[in-house]
Amino acid sequence: MPDLKPGQRLPLLFFGMLSLLGGVLAGLARLGWDVPMPAAQAAGVHGPLMIAAFFGTVISLERAVAIGQGWAYLAPAAAGTGGLALLAGAPLIVGQLLGLLAALGLLAASSVAWRRQKAVFTVVLGMAAACWLVGNLVWLSAGEIGAAVPWWLLFLVLTIAGERLELTRFLPTPPLARQLFIAIVGVLLAAAALGADRLFAGGSIALAGWLLRYDIARRNIGNSGLTRFIASCLLSGYAWLAVAGLLGLDGALVPGHPWRDAALHAISLGFVFAMVFGHAPIIFPAVTRIKIPYHPALYLPLALLHLTLAVRIVGGLSDNFALRHYAALTNGFVLLVFIATLAMLVRSKTPGGPS
Repeated sequence: MPDLKPGQRLPLLFFGMLSLLGGVLAGLARLGWDVPMPAAQAAGVHGPLMIAAFFGTVISLERAVAIGQGWAYLAPAAAGTGGLALLAGAPLIVGQLLGLLAALGLLAASSVAWRRQKAVFTVVLGMAAACWLVGNLVWLSAGEIGAAVPWWLLFLVLTIAGERLELTRFLPTPPLARQLFIAIVGVLLAAAALGADRLFAGGSIALAGWLLRYDIARRNIGNSGLTRFIASCLLSGYAWLAVAGLLGLDGALVPGHPWRDAALHAISLGFVFAMVFGHAPIIFPAVTRIKIPYHPALYLPLALLHLTLAVRIVGGLSDNFALRHYAALTNGFVLLVFIATLAMLVRSKTPGGPS
């Protein structure tokens, strides 16, 4: 199958964005906000919508574009369709089976990437896809989302770590650092397999420290423009990963712990979405061929992301439900601000748009 043209990829991205919208609204429903009925009914699958459907679509779409083979787009199509099935109230197994199909597709695409370039980072990206598959299998077999969460988190964390490891080849990274990275990945995988939450937390702290020390973002923060913005996103995201790990050492990653919301969102919002904010001006044009020009306005949603997340975590740590309640709403608002900012920047460079 030939590669899809950029215009043909947009519906897949749109499906992913619907999962994002539904996932955010489902999360708000969990905290007592009134949301449209489809999202309210999907409150119990907030995690699968955000990780398996939205991020599964976006990551597998990016991988399909990278390998340039048409069959690879079946993965984002399955992930996005799975998200729509969850929102539409279809039998749960429909969304679960579509998620399995999507993860298998990403794993196959990752194997192609590895055959083209046999390197540690392509192995890590393949492991990340395998973690998504394992998480989906655990969810299907156990019927409990909580049991799948460590694997889904590893899907995101290892995808980001693998992509960042690739860029260290432009730096004089000592061999010991590469070995340390491999050891950290091994610790995280062992922690997920053993259900060792505190070990997972320790591995997260170690990975955050490694990225802060060896990622090219340390050097790029001294530049200007888009390069500096991306570095700001990355470094701030690594700090949130460390925060999640510190909370996890106190048991916050254990299901039912009063700080679990704080720890999970320090990873998913603070770490992962900081990466999304930083990489969107690069990944979106690569997928759609629509350029996003840099503007300092991009710092606004980034600052709001960190501020509202900090308020949410303070609310969680202090057992202040009202603070968490309103902070969660502002978390969702920040994502809209970011999308609106990107849209305005694209329009500013469109013929007939504002200059």
